[in-house]
Amino acid sequence: MPDQPAVVLLRRRRLVDATALTPAVRRSAWQWLRRPLTIQAGLSALQADLIQRGLLLSVGLYRYCASLSAPALAGFGQALLELLDAESGFDAQHTPLFRGFPESVPGDTESFYVNRVFARLLQEPDQPCVLCGDTTSVHAVSPCAHLVCRTCWDGSDFSACPLCLRRIDPDAPFLKPSVEDDQPAHVRSDRLRLLSLATADSVRQTIESLLARRAPLSAQDRADLQVLLTVASSAWLPEDIPVRETKALVIAHFLADDPDLIDRADTPTDVLRLIYALMDADPGLRTPPARRKSLPRATRRLVVERLDRMPVETLVEDLFRHERGWKRIAENLHPFEFASRFPVAALAFAILRRTELDLGTPAGRAVAGEASRHPLVRVEQGRLVLTTYGSRVESSFAQGRPDQALDLLRQRPGELVRRLVQLARALEPEHHAALVDALTTAVSDVSPAVITAALGQVRTPPGDLRLFFPRGGTARIWTAVDGREPLPAALAAELSAVLTGEMLRRATGLPRWRRAFLDEELARLAAPGSERSTSASLLRMTRGSAVPIPQDELLRLFLHWVQPDERRIDLDLSVAVFDEEWGFVGLCDYTRLRFDEDALVHSGDLTSAPAPQGSTEFVDVDLRAVRRVGGRYLLPVVFSYNDVPFDELERGFVGVMRQPSGLFDPAAVEDRFDLAGPAKILLPFGVDLHTKELRWYDVNLGAAGYGHNLRRYAGQLGLMSATLEEVHGSGDRASLWEICCWHAAARTDEIAVRCADGSVVGYRRGAGEELAAYARRVTARLEPDRSWDSDAAARADFVAVLSGDVAVRPGAEVYALHPRLLDRASVALIDAPHLLAVLAPDSRARTGVRVS
Repeated sequence: MPDQPAVVLLRRRRLVDATALTPAVRRSAWQWLRRPLTIQAGLSALQADLIQRGLLLSVGLYRYCASLSAPALAGFGQALLELLDAESGFDAQHTPLFRGFPESVPGDTESFYVNRVFARLLQEPDQPCVLCGDTTSVHAVSPCAHLVCRTCWDGSDFSACPLCLRRIDPDAPFLKPSVEDDQPAHVRSDRLRLLSLATADSVRQTIESLLARRAPLSAQDRADLQVLLTVASSAWLPEDIPVRETKALVIAHFLADDPDLIDRADTPTDVLRLIYALMDADPGLRTPPARRKSLPRATRRLVVERLDRMPVETLVEDLFRHERGWKRIAENLHPFEFASRFPVAALAFAILRRTELDLGTPAGRAVAGEASRHPLVRVEQGRLVLTTYGSRVESSFAQGRPDQALDLLRQRPGELVRRLVQLARALEPEHHAALVDALTTAVSDVSPAVITAALGQVRTPPGDLRLFFPRGGTARIWTAVDGREPLPAALAAELSAVLTGEMLRRATGLPRWRRAFLDEELARLAAPGSERSTSASLLRMTRGSAVPIPQDELLRLFLHWVQPDERRIDLDLSVAVFDEEWGFVGLCDYTRLRFDEDALVHSGDLTSAPAPQGSTEFVDVDLRAVRRVGGRYLLPVVFSYNDVPFDELERGFVGVMRQPSGLFDPAAVEDRFDLAGPAKILLPFGVDLHTKELRWYDVNLGAAGYGHNLRRYAGQLGLMSATLEEVHGSGDRASLWEICCWHAAARTDEIAVRCADGSVVGYRRGAGEELAAYARRVTARLEPDRSWDSDAAARADFVAVLSGDVAVRPGAEVYALHPRLLDRASVALIDAPHLLAVLAPDSRARTGVRVS
């Protein structure tokens, strides 16, 4: 089923759009059935299937199902299970190379490899087997036609040709039936999650929550929004959509029906984002339109007219900020066609394209006449030039005049906060007070996401390496030696106090709570930020976040992919092991199927994935055994061995299960990443056996050529991961815990905190205690004021926990990374971006719907 609003609601919010999933059934089709008995049996069967997937029906959804006819219930259940299985990956046929994995994986990978090569090179038709000498057991397999001895190679264990490891015809005589694993009979109670019934407002609430985000959406979120907009109305749109990429998508969707929406494109770059969205390209402007789509003349005139109403300096500056994009678009926009009616837009494009003035044409005369009205525009060698604001700022830094740059940046608060660390390092001590004063004035107009990013930069001291996340279609990062000088401690403290104080001030304007309940494990989760390049996944966590894992748990990594017709794609799932100092200890991949016997076990290398079955590779990870041999860090990696980018796959995903029952246990799926984009190497996460954390990386490495594998990239992977751990594990960056503490300290005088050992302590704001001091006590988890009952969450108006395993008061606002059995019908489940969105400087953004 293609993405529909029902699919989006189920994936994002665990809400079931019953109307969309229930088929229409005439009474005559079921009137012969004994309704009560049949419905009860159908409900029992549906609940059993859902429990095997780690899900339960809420009370409201159960009552809805009980009201259906038997055929309608059957159709509803089938549609629901299909959506859930597609989401977890359970709908795919997961058959590893060794069908008896992990028990049947050979211990001696080298002998297995030598036998394969020996048989492939020397075996001749109608000749005895070169390995065992049997004269009757050698036959060709389809479609690769390799000669395989059915005595040496067990057809009940292999799922592919044992010589080339490519998938073969499922009906080939070589393949023999194997014993299939039964479905697991028991699902751990801590893995159960609740499905709730969607309401008439669910789509609108989900749209409003996405539009209220204060940071760019991920590709998956953008796709979800576009699906939901197909059943939306422009009347639903809020007055303010803070993220400009999101705003461009929305305007593009409704522009044909409501041309006045173009006035919401406040800047020239907003207009460029809109044009990209109209051309079905990325409104984040990271990649140009794949094909040149011609815009209708009415749309072009509408766009040029909007540009014409903007100030010349701002217009030209934004055109140069995205020079290549605008020059490309100008070929489609034809701005000089409208020069007489819209001379400001024509002037800006003349400056951008360095067009030579031709006063003999109407367009040239219109441009020259408009240029004469602007003192910043001058003529050099027959072409128009303008000195922009950005160039003046950069010149000030280049000339060693950071005080002058500070004066210029006061005009643009957001840019000042983004360049805060650069200014702090460049300014002399006598100008530090001026910087603090400028920040104090500017910060009230700045997005909370920009404030949290600046706070992390101010607090983070220079390290051995720096980490760079450039804009791009995938999260390709690199590191460089950090040679910067540290910020003066006093200045860093003052700047941090201003930034934190502003967030507390904004939180005080929100509705009060009687009590808040916080989980200190939230300190592992990074504060929400830009999600532009994040992979589509089940859990929505910011890159750098970590979740706790038991020391003795078994992890099963899985990789599944389906290649397009007539294109072979060979993906490999591999795991690298590093020690305490990031020294390479060993690996488990197609060259070594077992590491330290059973510490790591690979299911076998498959080198093709023809549709519809595709291919699946697994790696079992015994954390305790890896720790025993000196391993501390585990890095799972997906390689495109034959250098085909992921975006050419028909389907592809990688994920992790915790303590699975059976080969693929959907209830045990912890998270799943889609393979997409031009990347060829994906590092989804890393495991630290010392801190017992699984940290989400979701980054790609650059690759070129053929034969990508773990041995080739082990050094780069170790360096990249060490830097990621240094940056994200230091605790200097803003965390979700800190954001929750800002809310709690500003909105209630009683805060209960669940500690890592399960105990609950309480903090009370003392009489006359300053808000900043109170917030600092809670954030730093200093000596609490008292111990608290374990049921404190049941008496709190706001609950923020890693896992929704606590009793919660009906009507409470709840953030839970894993909602578990929390019912959306009784509590207001919110997501992490919402906690930042309500801290927006514009009060209009504080009225967003609280949904996840």
